[in-house]
Amino acid sequence: MKSFYCDYNATTPLAEEVFHAMEPYLKNHFGNPSSLHHLGRGPAKALREARSQLAALIGASDEREVIFTSCGSESNNAAVFAALAAAPNKKRIITSAVEHSSIRKLFKHLGKQGYEVFEIGVSAQGFLLMDELKRALNAETAVVSLMLGNNETGVLFPVDEIGTAVKSAGAFFHVDAVQAVGKQKLCVKNSPIDFLSASAHKLYGPKGVGALYVKSGTPFQSYLIGGGQERGRRAGTENVAGIVGFGAACRLALSDLDDEILRLRKLRQVFETAVCGQNRGVTVNGDLNRRLPTSSNLRFAGIDGEALMMALDQKGVCASSGSACLSGSPEPSHVLKAMGLTDEEANSSLRFSFGRFFSEQDALDVAGIIRETLEYFRSLERGAAAGYSGKVEA
Repeated sequence: MKSFYCDYNATTPLAEEVFHAMEPYLKNHFGNPSSLHHLGRGPAKALREARSQLAALIGASDEREVIFTSCGSESNNAAVFAALAAAPNKKRIITSAVEHSSIRKLFKHLGKQGYEVFEIGVSAQGFLLMDELKRALNAETAVVSLMLGNNETGVLFPVDEIGTAVKSAGAFFHVDAVQAVGKQKLCVKNSPIDFLSASAHKLYGPKGVGALYVKSGTPFQSYLIGGGQERGRRAGTENVAGIVGFGAACRLALSDLDDEILRLRKLRQVFETAVCGQNRGVTVNGDLNRRLPTSSNLRFAGIDGEALMMALDQKGVCASSGSACLSGSPEPSHVLKAMGLTDEEANSSLRFSFGRFFSEQDALDVAGIIRETLEYFRSLERGAAAGYSGKVEA
């Protein structure tokens, strides 16, 4: 049975180029990059190169603005705590109703510590309610933390417009770009963004490596206390092989970013046209245009999403019911609920996400498997209805 991986938003496969770049640093170049001898100088140079590669991908002005971390969640936490440390007398913090759990749970925790938390809503299409944000901003605002591209729907927030409003209020602006880096053109150099989070495993790099962009001149207090690694901004011996892999993944993404964005948009259109056009009651959650090219969140009216996901898995299709970080949760998607969907509608939705190793033919094949599976589900419904009424269908 052929396997179709449609869960790129959860994690991406490790690219061959990335593995080959990492391999020497898992074997021969094992030195600690903080060591002064020759076995440490090689890894230290590799870290600088990877830093430059990430800076180039996100359009930063200086590679020294990049701090390597263990993951996107650490980057998110580090950014928020740095902002709060730099504005100790401000107690208002703002996020949205559709953020990743690493921000939502952190803000909930901070609310218990005396911070005034504002959670901005979104429209039915998943867009941030800008008027609501502007009303919440004031001189007491310490930090605003928002996603660039949503991990469930792919809907994009207008971070430049948002950031302009945030900076006018004198607050720090953090952008969780974990889902967007390598899938969306970025240029933080002249943007209002103070902090931006990224993660290697979302763009064909290894798991366990993240990064935080900190704009030059932005105050930053280390989140982890210990050694002086990362120019004193993140304690702990760097994961050299993983960081080298992150750099190689950034180089790969930058090499064909425009072409890959266009290819994935076309592929997704083919997929959604086939699925929505051939099956009644299937609709797209979120705006059709302003979203990441990788993401397709579909609602299957009257179908239990988890049951559908399991049935598709048995046929080789890997999809998800939402964020991988919340898999197994009995609660319906907070993202879809914030967009106004009922519990039933949210629970009848699945996320399909695509990437570099997924083809247009794969998209058509998966659409066909979905059609067959839905037909089977509908036949069970008809059989159950006929059995209840005492009638037998011909």
